[in-house]
Amino acid sequence: MDVCKVPENASKCSGSTMECFMVLSTQAQKISIATLCCLFGTLCVFENSLVLYLIFSSPKTRKKPSYIFISSLALADILASIIFVCSFVNFHVFNGSGLSKEAFLLQLGGVNTSFSASLSSLLLTALDRYVSISRPSEYKLLMTRKRAWIALAVLWATCATVASLPLLGWNCCTLDSSCSELFPFVDDNYLSGWVCLTLLLLGCIVYAYAHVLWRARQHVAYMEQQQAQGGKQNTHMRMDVRLAKTLVMVLAVLVLCWSPVLVLMIYSLFSRLNDHLRKVFAFCSTLCLLNSMVNPIIYALRSKELNSSLRRVFSHFRRQLKASEESPEAESTHRSSVVET
Repeated sequence: MDVCKVPENASKCSGSTMECFMVLSTQAQKISIATLCCLFGTLCVFENSLVLYLIFSSPKTRKKPSYIFISSLALADILASIIFVCSFVNFHVFNGSGLSKEAFLLQLGGVNTSFSASLSSLLLTALDRYVSISRPSEYKLLMTRKRAWIALAVLWATCATVASLPLLGWNCCTLDSSCSELFPFVDDNYLSGWVCLTLLLLGCIVYAYAHVLWRARQHVAYMEQQQAQGGKQNTHMRMDVRLAKTLVMVLAVLVLCWSPVLVLMIYSLFSRLNDHLRKVFAFCSTLCLLNSMVNPIIYALRSKELNSSLRRVFSHFRRQLKASEESPEAESTHRSSVVET
């Protein structure tokens, strides 16, 4: 393993430099991290796999750009949960310090790619809803299926390229530069660039949804003035209120899950972190996994089309289960009647 600069507060560690970043010192902390990762990761994979199945099992939904973006979000969250849980638990719980620099940066690149693709898919979903409410008459011309797939291809290629830069040479070992206090081998300049990119994505998402909320509020105010329309007015108002509640939930979960990690990353760029803050960062990292678990509930399962598809799947499953339970009884009744005859 290459020898490179490590933070001064980690210089007291002996052996591999990666051991300096294994901050969970007690068995209770390791069990807590492993439990949170396994719980959030399992639910995340199940929920997002269900979303992908519901989208692609219906010809109507898999052709819509909005559901194409949601499917990209679900795929990114599945990859994020699998790669993050495996690498994070192996590193912090099982103290997997035997990885080479290249293997570790490859794992870190996979985590960065999937989480960046998740946030970028959220941005495309926000832009899709922004266009649908700001230019409704031109929406079908602007948001075509072909453009949606091109946007996703550019998105994933960009995220993979940015995430692979440390593996390709932008790391503190190759450049002999200042290393991050939070990630082994990661250059501080690269970390600051990644944080700025993530903040830009979050800022664009917040702006797009804030505009959608503003337009929805305008629509509610307009519909309140149209008392003559009666029931139709109330229906539209209920739709706008539902949209507003969904978007407020989206922004609240997004900010709550990503703010602690980003704040600690920014703080680490300007000041040294003690072991306590690095432990806090390890636990806060699981909030990003929690966000991936909550995404399908907010973005997909609140959709009327996917809700109806989910109900059809459950009703079909119940019918099959009921049929399988009744068939042995019918067979035993038939056999008893034969014996009596």
